[in-house]
Amino acid sequence: MKLAYLGPEGTYSEQAAIDYAANSERIPYSGILAVVKAAESGEVQEAIVPIENSLEGVVTHTVDLLIHESPLKIRGEVVVPIHHQLLMPPGVRMEDVRVVYSHPQAIAQCRGFLSSNLPSAEHVASLSTASAVEDMKSSRYPAASISSRRAAELFDVAIAESDIEDIHNNLTRFVVLGAEDERRTGQDKTSICFDFSQDAPGTLYNTLGELAQREINMIKIESRPDRRSLGKYVFLIDMDGHREDPVVSEALDAVKKRAALFKIFGSYPKARSAG
Repeated sequence: MKLAYLGPEGTYSEQAAIDYAANSERIPYSGILAVVKAAESGEVQEAIVPIENSLEGVVTHTVDLLIHESPLKIRGEVVVPIHHQLLMPPGVRMEDVRVVYSHPQAIAQCRGFLSSNLPSAEHVASLSTASAVEDMKSSRYPAASISSRRAAELFDVAIAESDIEDIHNNLTRFVVLGAEDERRTGQDKTSICFDFSQDAPGTLYNTLGELAQREINMIKIESRPDRRSLGKYVFLIDMDGHREDPVVSEALDAVKKRAALFKIFGSYPKARSAG
């Protein structure tokens, strides 16, 4: 199986691809849109993309593609713990470091460590945590990078400090996309989106009631601008159960009747817990 992921090698997206299908042929792409298009065109059978981080929230690019553009279905999910490592080339000491390279999100998540341990170092943005290692190695000045353990192995550099993130309970959820979603397993969740043609008191409340009265657990709800007008939103829900479960199917039909836009992103097995 060919599996597209957000590259390059050494990123947390690659780790998610390994965790999902270690024996697949993993093919890196340079952006989330390119990853999704590779699966849509048939270049690959499946694609894996980040959709949510426990600290930063929803990955808006992924969600907006699913709402407005892509016909792909969610057929799986993987949760990856995000632990940042401080990497240095051989011979560079902590007191020598003048520049720290990483993706801006990783730098932000390690700001406390950097302030305490490298207060004078300049922070320079890289395209990814993996490319940060290459930036470090080619730097004119003594440099460090913030990246993953796998990147340290791939680029053969030392881990100077481990797990330097300020908040250690940092998890990213990735979803696997394909032409069809997954069969029932008994431990499933379903993701949908919907909006309304007009706003009125109780509209959302009554729609959510279709789940509550059938005792379907709603795992998550959030909203995104509908892209058509200011103040109009698309609602996104994750719920327990598979779309083919009779009670879930009945609830989805009821929600659809109340909505203008209605889309089932897919039903898929719940990810195993990660820590």
